[in-house]
Amino acid sequence: MKGSLLIVDDEPDILLVMCANLKKEGYEVETAGDGVEALTKIEGHDYDAIIVDHQMPRLTGMEFLERLRGGLPAASARTDIPVIVVTAYGTIEMAVKAMKDGAYSYLTKPIQYEELSLQVKNAVERRRFSREIESLRHEVEERYQFGNILGRNPQVQEIFQLIRTVAETDATVLIQGESGTGKELIARAIHYNSRRKDRPFVVVSCSALPETLLESELFGHERGSFTGAIRQRIGRFEMADGGTVFLDEIGEMSMPVQMKLLRVLQEREVERVGGDQAVKVDVRVIAATHKDLHLAMSERMFREDLFYRLNVVPIKLPPLRERLDDVPLLVAHFLKKYSEKNQKRITSISSQALSTLTRYSYPGNVRELENIIERAVIMEKSEVLGRIDLKRLGAAARFDVPHQMEGDIEPFKKTKTEVVGRFEKEYFTKLLRLYSGNMTRASQHAGINIKNFHEKMARYGLKKEDFK
Repeated sequence: MKGSLLIVDDEPDILLVMCANLKKEGYEVETAGDGVEALTKIEGHDYDAIIVDHQMPRLTGMEFLERLRGGLPAASARTDIPVIVVTAYGTIEMAVKAMKDGAYSYLTKPIQYEELSLQVKNAVERRRFSREIESLRHEVEERYQFGNILGRNPQVQEIFQLIRTVAETDATVLIQGESGTGKELIARAIHYNSRRKDRPFVVVSCSALPETLLESELFGHERGSFTGAIRQRIGRFEMADGGTVFLDEIGEMSMPVQMKLLRVLQEREVERVGGDQAVKVDVRVIAATHKDLHLAMSERMFREDLFYRLNVVPIKLPPLRERLDDVPLLVAHFLKKYSEKNQKRITSISSQALSTLTRYSYPGNVRELENIIERAVIMEKSEVLGRIDLKRLGAAARFDVPHQMEGDIEPFKKTKTEVVGRFEKEYFTKLLRLYSGNMTRASQHAGINIKNFHEKMARYGLKKEDFK
């Protein structure tokens, strides 16, 4: 089923024809003879789109729209269902009023069913997209408030602070880092901690589509603009209006598409492929790449003017091999996650397994570590995650640091505590040295309150006098 529709019209013949045409296209269709009957039906059904005639007894189309948007009781109000208004008296004034009152679009009689089909298709797609965003909102508000971006490493903590700062603005962000370092998680964290969090977060993979399809995906296209363009298509920028577009692997974007993207960033408007009218959009852009864009610019593979438009706030993600002190923290997180997912009671990890994981170089970064733990949890038969065999799990056996956990050491919890303790003492020592013992500035830099900062100093025997 393509979607659920309600058609409202006081003329039975029109209802019959519209209903038959839209059912033929795969929609589930219900009808109502006037606006009062329609409001009753809406209380018990969540439609994907509504088509309503303007001239009707008891309630006109515009009166129905007003009741639908705000005149119903709070539990029954429908502010997000797209409404297409149909009128035999189409005027510019009427169209403007309909759109101001919350209509999705309007059509004039006699109805061109090809145009009706296109309007319904776009309305249903936008409704479903909004509904998916809403269903995910409660999850992502918690999931991306740094909950899934884990790290005690100073570089990661600085990134957390930068996210908090930049999320309050509409600044364009460029995230650079190797594959698997969590670029999309950072982008989502920025979006879901911003004022745009209730609006769409739209992801576009620039490396997954050829140039012609990417241009259409980003900006949309008009019917007949190229072979196969049988209908108008709304691009991702229009879909994300009010929200954020995340352009992943922007270094793969061709020069012609880069030029069009630059215009969007400069003018804040898009022009569909084959179209001649600009559409204003209010969209924040976050871009990401694993490529060296400075090298790409020197090779004339990336526009310098676009780079500076994107690089307003740069975020550089460190590879996991540069923050191996975070491995125990990440292991604990993934161990819990995949034990629960696979309904297993794996409560700890052996010293040998943790030793293996803390000495590995992770060419695939955090994503590779997550995959290693997931596969290991699936294969484990006991309640303790045993020896990690990287070759058996498909990882390359690359170890960049010396073995530091020989012998029979304590289980995971104690090992993690020791590793975290060493890191914290070193971190606060460097921080106090940086700010010459100024605890207020050091605590602000660390992003923790002054009381907790005092407690950390006492725990590790640090005195501000030693750093002045």
